[in-house]
Amino acid sequence: MYRFAPSPTGDMHIGNLRAAIFNYICAIKNGKDFILRIEDTDTERNIKGKEKEIVEILAKFDIHPKHIYIQSENLKFHRQLASKLMIDKKAFACFCTEAELEAKKQKAKDESRAYRYDGTCERLSDEEVLNNEKPFVIRMKKPTKTMSFTDAIKGELSFEPDAVDSFVIMRADKTPTYNFACAVDDMLSGVSYVIRGEDHVSNTPKQELIREALGYTDKIGYAHLPIILNENGKKMSKRDDASSVKWMLEHGFMPEAIANYLILLGNKTPCEIFTIKEATKWFDIAKISRSPAKFDIAKLEHVNREHIKLASNERLSELTGLSKKMACLIKFYTQESSLLPEIADKINKLYSPKSTPDEFADEFEILKNCVKNIKDCQTYDEFKKELMSASGLKGKNFFMPLRYLLTGEFHGPELSELYVLIKNDIKEIAR
Repeated sequence: MYRFAPSPTGDMHIGNLRAAIFNYICAIKNGKDFILRIEDTDTERNIKGKEKEIVEILAKFDIHPKHIYIQSENLKFHRQLASKLMIDKKAFACFCTEAELEAKKQKAKDESRAYRYDGTCERLSDEEVLNNEKPFVIRMKKPTKTMSFTDAIKGELSFEPDAVDSFVIMRADKTPTYNFACAVDDMLSGVSYVIRGEDHVSNTPKQELIREALGYTDKIGYAHLPIILNENGKKMSKRDDASSVKWMLEHGFMPEAIANYLILLGNKTPCEIFTIKEATKWFDIAKISRSPAKFDIAKLEHVNREHIKLASNERLSELTGLSKKMACLIKFYTQESSLLPEIADKINKLYSPKSTPDEFADEFEILKNCVKNIKDCQTYDEFKKELMSASGLKGKNFFMPLRYLLTGEFHGPELSELYVLIKNDIKEIAR
């Protein structure tokens, strides 16, 4: 079982999408199920409607989970299992206030040492706990041995007990922390492999400790993906437009191209251009580089251009809103742009009435009238010859206004190549 477990707290980041794609590919390749879990227990940060948006974005990438779970619906299990850990003396009630903890953290900082929970409440007797009316959190007892696991990308990783510490598993409001909810839900869902960002590496021993304390013995495999850097070599953040999947889709990058590029990042692939379905035949999570991958928008544009060329007429019509008969023009204009909205604008300009330009105004009007009455021409050379003869124009005074008449711009692709694609509509275009 593979899973993708985002929080509905903001726009989907490309790092999240990358993890979703990799989990989905591995699930298909290994004949396993893929589930989506919306981790919504951080109620203060949740944004209404984001869970629906996550499902819709995944669908654009043709990623369809077998089941969709809402984490908060498991709250009763989180509370029951936290109680079990307390009964088994593997977790304890902590009555320390925020002020008390902050003072201890500051003292550790002043003494230039790492802060670790000092076990104050772990040493309380049952009677002291029962007679204490203060609000409390539940803390996991820190491990007594080194916690180790094998990461498919990073290799063998080990964490000493102090690195794991006595961390909080249930807040004072009786809601679970991220690590506890995640550990329990992976256990309840039978998740067998977790692919996620490397910012979760330090969470893994904590989640392993929780499941071990609950008596869960099934092994879970791990792969932690290196971070994605922006073009300046710094960690990609929400301030980088390209970090948002929604931004990339709105700006005309095809889902096929985005997926292709994210699979390419820091990876050795047998070819450059491919689909998710094709990648399921050869993808190997162990081949992902340990080093951070640098995001290159120019490379993504190249990949996008190639996917536009490969797309079906129906797909291009669906993405641009243009008719299927415009597909050849869309592919033709990849020489001018790699983004679908820009290409659609150029094609719409072709078929829109052109206003008379200040430069070559007289020549423009002459050519427009001539095109209305010209005979049908199969080749550009024939069209050019007929139009020159009818207008009496030549050289710059012919070609510049002609280009503007046909495209609405003074610069652009070779007219001889464009003419073949628009010759049947030439009189409509030269309005």
